Amino acid sequence: MKQIAVLGMPNTGKSTFFNRITGANASIGNWPGITVDLMMAKVKLGDEPAEIVDLPGIYDLRGFSEDEAVVRDFLEKTPLDLVLIILNTVQIDRQVSLALQVKHLGVPAVLLLNMADEAPKFGVEVEPEKMAAHLGMPVMPISAKYGHGYETAYRAIADSLSHQEEAICVGKIEEHLVSDRKLAEEMGNLLQDAVHVPAQAKENWTTRLDKVLLHPVFGLPIFFAAMFLMFQAVYALGTPLQDLLGNGFDWLQKNALEPGLAGLPEVLRGFLIDGLYTGLTTVAAFIPVIILFFFCMAIVEDSGYLSRSAFLMDALMQRLGLDGRSFVMSLMGFGCNVPAIMGTRVMRSPGLRMLSMLVIPFSLCSARLNVFIFMTTALFAASIAPIVLFSLYILSFVAAILTAFLFKGQYPNQEPFVLELPPYRFPTFKQILLRSWCEVKHFWRWSYRFIILGVVAIWALNNLPPGVPPASSQTLSGILGQFMQPILGPIGINSQLAVALVFGFVAKEIVLGGLAVIYGQSEDSQLMGAIAQQIDWVQAYSFMLFTLLYIPCLSTVAVLKSESKSAKFAWISVAWSVGLAWVSSFIFYQGARLLGF
Repeated sequence: MKQIAVLGMPNTGKSTFFNRITGANASIGNWPGITVDLMMAKVKLGDEPAEIVDLPGIYDLRGFSEDEAVVRDFLEKTPLDLVLIILNTVQIDRQVSLALQVKHLGVPAVLLLNMADEAPKFGVEVEPEKMAAHLGMPVMPISAKYGHGYETAYRAIADSLSHQEEAICVGKIEEHLVSDRKLAEEMGNLLQDAVHVPAQAKENWTTRLDKVLLHPVFGLPIFFAAMFLMFQAVYALGTPLQDLLGNGFDWLQKNALEPGLAGLPEVLRGFLIDGLYTGLTTVAAFIPVIILFFFCMAIVEDSGYLSRSAFLMDALMQRLGLDGRSFVMSLMGFGCNVPAIMGTRVMRSPGLRMLSMLVIPFSLCSARLNVFIFMTTALFAASIAPIVLFSLYILSFVAAILTAFLFKGQYPNQEPFVLELPPYRFPTFKQILLRSWCEVKHFWRWSYRFIILGVVAIWALNNLPPGVPPASSQTLSGILGQFMQPILGPIGINSQLAVALVFGFVAKEIVLGGLAVIYGQSEDSQLMGAIAQQIDWVQAYSFMLFTLLYIPCLSTVAVLKSESKSAKFAWISVAWSVGLAWVSSFIFYQGARLLGF
């Protein structure tokens, strides 16, 4: 099978191209000899079956970031039949150096000039034939977003593979690369001969929008207002869809599952319906809201506004010992903290990496979002619920800022921050739908094992030892909840919520399914009613605040340890987050009670 590597700089549309050429049939796995997971997919190019590997985005093969080290390691150890280089045509004068470096490696390559449709708007003109002559490889203009130029590029890739009889192993990259001076000479010749870039950037709608959205005074308020409106839209559209799906699950239980399992022993029937089915469907009912959230985030990211948010926040981040990249990784953590922490590999400064990894777990991930949407719907009016949810996002930023302020002296950062601002663009509906679906699919694949194990364990605790009333104080869950009361009672968390929080240490996905099992309610509306009868809004908010701030899941702890290469650092993160969660919830709960709420 032919081996193909996809290489390019960050924000060049490399992942968009990869998804299009593979049909989004990619999986994430560990490549032999490489210490990190890579995206890979098997496709057929012409008559040749091939495996395509999407490498991390890098700027230079001589770079010192961990992602650049991963790419060098991959290229040195893996025999390759072809390298696909993805560059941004609009910024070709700053990116062509990577293609020249690959040229000197001696491995067959094809250069794909992405966003070629946008280049004329910026006055950039490229002659692919002349570039190909300088680089010694086919050069094809494409649009990964719209699919323009794909047929020609596909034929060029298939043709290159058909002429490649044996895979090539690069060996030591340093032995192939030329000096910086020689590389600069080759760039000046290529650019003079094949590329025309205007001396002054054209005035266009990107520059006009930036005057407003990057305004030093109004930029940040506009950003947070946009985020607030996004949450309002997610709630307004997602809640009816969530109710519809929940009703469907309830109908399926009453009309198919319960009659079909009627002949089973009561214990087994209770386990399958009240434990497994109830726990899984309670979580699954919130998938429409999660899809909408990622749909909106895909628009923010693919439009180019996410990079602007990093620029806007950089001045504040610098005062905290961080930079704009730390803010972007925190926003990525809204999906899942684990890949966001892994994304800090692009940072060369060890201090910046460690401090960023310390603040990212406070990002409100999709698993916690499930819990908060449920609790806000159960305890707050429909007009207030989006505001409550938005306040939790604001508090996650406050916790991150406080953490960075307190720990920046221990993890100093001396790395300069350089950021490329892509032009604003309208992402296609298919593109953002595919992105959001892939995120949800990843969330479900990642979490369903935890959910199953968690709800099964909670069901067992609720029904053991035999002969006692289910979910009573005499069961194992009741004993565990009472044991936790001296710690969680002062912050308003009762014994039932305490059990869910304990299992939430494993994964936040378990919390919601666990509550359904603990309260013995299969319908979301009934579960909400049962919880609302036991706690008030002050206790609910204290519970959400604690869930927001204490460590997200064991997977996050594991990746903190592996990425920092320090068990001590992982324990510091756990201790700090749990301590901050308890103190914050205590101040809120006791303060609200003193004020008469």
